[in-house]
Amino acid sequence: MDDGYARRGSAIHQALEILERRCWVGLVIFFAAIVPGLSVIASLPDIYRASTTVLVERQQVPETFVRPAVSEELEIRLHSISEEIMSRTKLRELIERFDLYPRQRATSSPEGLVERLRRDISLDLKGVERTWDRGATVAFALGYRGRDPQKVAQVVNAIAALYVEQNLKAREQQAVRTADFLKSQLDSMKRKLEDQESRISQYKKRHPGELPQQVDSNLAVIERLNGQLQLNSEKQARVMERIYRLAGPGVDAAPGAAIGAPEDAEARLERLSLELAELRRHYTDSYPDVARLQREIADLKRQVSESPPKPAQKGGAAEGAGKAPAAAVPARPADPEMASLKREEDRLHRSIAEYERRIDAAPQRQQEFQSLSRDYETTKDLYDSLLKHYQESLVSESMERGQATEQFRVLDPAIPPRQPAAPNRFYLSLMGLMFSIGAAVVAMVVVEQFDTSFHNVDGVRAFTRLPVLVRIPRIVTRADVFWKLVRAGIAIMLLTAGLAAAAGAAHYVARNQEQLVYILGGARQ
Repeated sequence: MDDGYARRGSAIHQALEILERRCWVGLVIFFAAIVPGLSVIASLPDIYRASTTVLVERQQVPETFVRPAVSEELEIRLHSISEEIMSRTKLRELIERFDLYPRQRATSSPEGLVERLRRDISLDLKGVERTWDRGATVAFALGYRGRDPQKVAQVVNAIAALYVEQNLKAREQQAVRTADFLKSQLDSMKRKLEDQESRISQYKKRHPGELPQQVDSNLAVIERLNGQLQLNSEKQARVMERIYRLAGPGVDAAPGAAIGAPEDAEARLERLSLELAELRRHYTDSYPDVARLQREIADLKRQVSESPPKPAQKGGAAEGAGKAPAAAVPARPADPEMASLKREEDRLHRSIAEYERRIDAAPQRQQEFQSLSRDYETTKDLYDSLLKHYQESLVSESMERGQATEQFRVLDPAIPPRQPAAPNRFYLSLMGLMFSIGAAVVAMVVVEQFDTSFHNVDGVRAFTRLPVLVRIPRIVTRADVFWKLVRAGIAIMLLTAGLAAAAGAAHYVARNQEQLVYILGGARQ
């Protein structure tokens, strides 16, 4: 332990001897470092910074009632607005309006000044945490730094006003463009819808009664016509029975006999049988016309079976022939009625055939009509959707004009700062002092290492094994003292002059070096 104390004491003693021998070197290096450094720190220009906070006010009307026309995220819109405001045109207007960077205009190009202003403007988003990773922006801070505190505040307020104005303008323009786009699409869709409505109307006119939705009504009409046809058949049967009854059993049949004679009934029975056979080729027994003809044939067969047989002709038939028309006279009034019933029967048959044709054509018309209706319904749905969105866009546009949607509002205008934001002279002075002391110590150690002279007996003994016989101290005369003082005075004057020159040069160089302030202060470039 005594050896350790001895070694530490010896090291301290050697350090003190080095400090005593090299103090002038240390002082020169210390002042050579600290004086220009302090001059630079004192000469650096003051940089002021002003800021203001812009609040993002959400839409006043709930979005469940009115959807906003601008649906993009606030951060994206802020980025777009920032790009617009940071454009070369806007920034040059600010430079000219507030006369910014007057010292740099002579040496910098307009593009350089614009880039300088971009670096001096800052944007900081402020938000609250959501349930997911991203945050909701509720406000943002705008800042500007410069050498004039009044201009710094004015520039910040002007930039904040630009953000508010640009936000209103961008939202209103987007709402107007949205409404115009929807209006053009709505007009185009309306013309297409009217064209399809016209095509459907013309199709209905070309095919009346053949549309699929008219099948039920056609069936009802056929059923009604079949009922009328049945009544017509019954009327014809009654007329024929009445005619036969009025004609009497003694009336001879002749080619000119009244309608309703047994020969006529047999001919009609044959005709109806042929019609029934023709219908059975196409329809079943349940078809209305088939059932009607079956009933008519059964009635005629019954009438034929009940009619008396025809009496044989005698020799006096020639004389009675002239009186035969008198017996057939009562049947004459029935002829017009039977003809009318026949004409009505033909009309009913034609009507039923026409409605059956319509029903048969319904499947084909249904396919064609479905194709037209499908296009029409699709177009109508698109038109209704566009109409709804267009009405919403009009409401959103009116809200944008009335400023009832999301807006930017400046909370507090920026005021001129009282204290500069940079440089921090105390911090820089402390760093300069530490650097100067370190440089002085390093210089003394380096000079000591390069000095090969012996300063004491121990140094000689450490260098050689020869014994030291005697130690002769240095003999100093008055002349030596005088010239030593002269040299010291000259050195001090030269050092003072050099330090003054270095301080002046440092002041001249640093007085307009704003970038040096940002570098030393760690400010954002």
